[in-house]
Amino acid sequence: MNASKILQQLMKQASGSSRSGGNGSGNTSGGSGFDVKGVIDGLSRQLGGGGNGGQNSRQGGGSSGFDIKSLLGGGAMGMLVGSKRGRSMGGKALKYGAIAGVGMLAWKAWQHSQEGKAQEGQNSGNSSSAAQRASEGERVDVLSGEYQERRSLELLQAMIMAARADGHIDEQEQVLITEQIDALGADQEMHRWVEQQLKAPLDAQALAREADSPQAAREMYLISVAVTDDQNPMERAWLDQLAGALNLSPDMTAELERQAQQAG
Repeated sequence: MNASKILQQLMKQASGSSRSGGNGSGNTSGGSGFDVKGVIDGLSRQLGGGGNGGQNSRQGGGSSGFDIKSLLGGGAMGMLVGSKRGRSMGGKALKYGAIAGVGMLAWKAWQHSQEGKAQEGQNSGNSSSAAQRASEGERVDVLSGEYQERRSLELLQAMIMAARADGHIDEQEQVLITEQIDALGADQEMHRWVEQQLKAPLDAQALAREADSPQAAREMYLISVAVTDDQNPMERAWLDQLAGALNLSPDMTAELERQAQQAG
């Protein structure tokens, strides 16, 4: 199975297939290669430039006229998120910057939580801080080999379940999503796995059991936030279920949602 390759391709689609030359001076990741500010700037420029015609209107954002496939250069990312009916970039969904920088942003959320504890006098001493960092797990973008493959599979599973949370991916769209993931280079095992995930029962507990570290849990929640709309009751319910299953505190989920919203 080549999950890490597919996730990387989806991240590239989410970042608009290029970083669009942003200066990235404030929000770049420490070694991840994802320039979140550049992503946001690039998306803003593309949005300001308007659409490129109606050929992709089936995957568009409803009455707003926003063409999701056009923005993303088409593909599975547009299908997963663009299948949500009636969405527009003015809402709280479609957080592409959060998808592109999921590992760095989830880590940043943990760092902010630690800073808050330190200010309250709950986290003194460099040795305990270093031990805590080591126990948190690595970001997806710095993992390699089988570890990166496993985390990538976890995040793809979280993304697909979140995209399905409102029940708006029908059988035809499932076929199109599978075809788009095949176009990214999915092998036969990956193809079958995606088909299974698009039909499997939504189970937050089962998904949470796949998390192999606290960092993995944060990434799974953040990438779920990135493809859901917390104003939709069904999607909000899914996020709440997942947060509970992942044992994320209310403060942590709020911080992860803040990071996703800021990344755009």
